[in-house]
Amino acid sequence: MKILVTGGAGYIGGTVSRLLLSGGNEVTIYDNFCHSKRSAVPAGAELVEGDVADRALLEKTLKAGQFDGAMHFAALIEAGESMKVPEIYFRNNTVGTLSLLESMLATGHNKLVFSSTAACYGEPVTTPILEDAKLEPTNAYGESKLLVEQMLNWFNRIHGFRYASLRYFNVAGASSFNIGGVTASYGEAHEPESHLIPLVLDVALERRKSIKIFGKDYPTHDGTCIRDYIHVRDLADAHLLALAALKEKSRLIYNIGNGQGFTVREVIDSVRRVTDKPIPVEECARREGDPAVLVAGSEKIKLELGWKPNFADLDAIIASAWEWHQKRYA
Repeated sequence: MKILVTGGAGYIGGTVSRLLLSGGNEVTIYDNFCHSKRSAVPAGAELVEGDVADRALLEKTLKAGQFDGAMHFAALIEAGESMKVPEIYFRNNTVGTLSLLESMLATGHNKLVFSSTAACYGEPVTTPILEDAKLEPTNAYGESKLLVEQMLNWFNRIHGFRYASLRYFNVAGASSFNIGGVTASYGEAHEPESHLIPLVLDVALERRKSIKIFGKDYPTHDGTCIRDYIHVRDLADAHLLALAALKEKSRLIYNIGNGQGFTVREVIDSVRRVTDKPIPVEECARREGDPAVLVAGSEKIKLELGWKPNFADLDAIIASAWEWHQKRYA
């Protein structure tokens, strides 16, 4: 296959790109490097540097490639920031994606796997969250992604556009791939970094003095937020299964998670076990827009596509990230 990957120099997009390449597929990465580096582009991938808002460049790229499908990861992802400057999230995530969809239609491409988010659900009424749960985001980031899902639904109904929307929960871990006879690992390195596990690992590496806990009075067993953590390789596998399924189905919506919830304090304790390092904490006020509990119900993709997570243990997920981060700073 020949696949266009927007945001392919990021964490998840870069992992999926490497999985595609390791399977003998052709990959074109389309990225503006606003939160990533050129060094994150895997060997063997073609690179087009550009923004998804640049419709002319997108159409040129799509016309030249004649792709079998596209995977769309390019987005801003900071929920907290989205509550301060929502306008840049709607312009980048929502309007930018509309530019991609219009470009795909104009060039005869009609298969897209979309990187959505559990933030579409907001504060859940029941857990685990199922795909038919009410969609009421509590932050502008989630709203920007939900608007894309609504656009995709209309494009499917009116234009026959085929899409899979994958609603991620929290992603972590690192993976190794053999591309062209060379084996290399790849992990999480956002710029700036805001995700819990790499931040806690930074404390273990003495790159930070402590880890901040935002809120200790949530209605959970230890007062901190509960999140579902999935290994990035399991998530990447789901993308390939979803793309293949679009040959037969025109519209797919799946949650991708482990179905297990861990509090912030439990994640920190796991890092302590894995690294055998003390992790000082700093307790801070809640952040606006953070739901108390987000845990996935992923039975639908398991039943329909045969997907299953191979890294269900939190310590194992963190151990893979710890190994990669140590090499990263060696």
